[in-house]
Amino acid sequence: MKKLISIVIFLFCILSTTNAQELNAKVTINSDKIQGVSKEIFTSLQENLQQILNDTRWTRTTFAARERIDCSFTLIINKVDGITYSGELQISSRRPVYNASYTTPIFNFRDVDVTFDYNQGERLEYNEAAVTNNLMGTISFYTYILIGLDFDSFGLNGGKYYYDQALTIANACQSSFIEDKGWKPFESDKNRYALALAFTEETTGEFHTIWYNYHRKGLDEMAANVSRGRTRIVECIPQLDNIYKTKSNSAVFVFLGDTKLEEIVSILSEATSEEKKESFDILQKIYPTKSSVLSKLKD
Repeated sequence: MKKLISIVIFLFCILSTTNAQELNAKVTINSDKIQGVSKEIFTSLQENLQQILNDTRWTRTTFAARERIDCSFTLIINKVDGITYSGELQISSRRPVYNASYTTPIFNFRDVDVTFDYNQGERLEYNEAAVTNNLMGTISFYTYILIGLDFDSFGLNGGKYYYDQALTIANACQSSFIEDKGWKPFESDKNRYALALAFTEETTGEFHTIWYNYHRKGLDEMAANVSRGRTRIVECIPQLDNIYKTKSNSAVFVFLGDTKLEEIVSILSEATSEEKKESFDILQKIYPTKSSVLSKLKD
């Protein structure tokens, strides 16, 4: 009997590992600003979105349960007009650092122009072939971005396919949802289209090398050799300056500022005085409004 139980447990573990999808996502919908609308609508939508994120097969890579990407999607509803909802979306994801209990932020982004139509009781579905709902387009867009960043942090240019998928969604949504903000070129240097372009265009191509070196050769190395890992991170800053000189308005810098700046400063605060000064001068130029964060690099 004990042997039978052991076999059952073993098979369950294999199946649960084999069937694990890529995301360990948590969805939160904040409707505190909305009055006169049933809260059941938001509860149902929240459960629907979380199920889609966690049950969809987003990549061709097999993930063990422990390898799933921890991420969160917080949708804040600011206005409801009939079946049209508008608000903002905060997306974040993290990944573990090799041989450490620390997890590093991979994606932290706030989208302030989210608009979509939704009927009570409607079941949203992800369709890789076509985007039929602006909210699903937005959610799947950011899912591919965060997966791309995660893959990029483990392998050089490992996220390329997923950035391309995000750009494909952005292009499709330009045509399908022409009244909705966020998808149009030149509308903003911080919108979804600008973000997808930043990760796919040649002028910011050096970002992928920086991102890989920062994580795989920098952070992941620090458990074995703190000094060597920090040196690789220090070396990333002048490379970041190269991108800034080429395209200072790239959405890459918005994303990096929100996601990585505090961590970068924390790590560089232990560097040499010369390294700190050089890094401060570059980062101050890129982020002139972040003086309070960057002040830690001043001796």
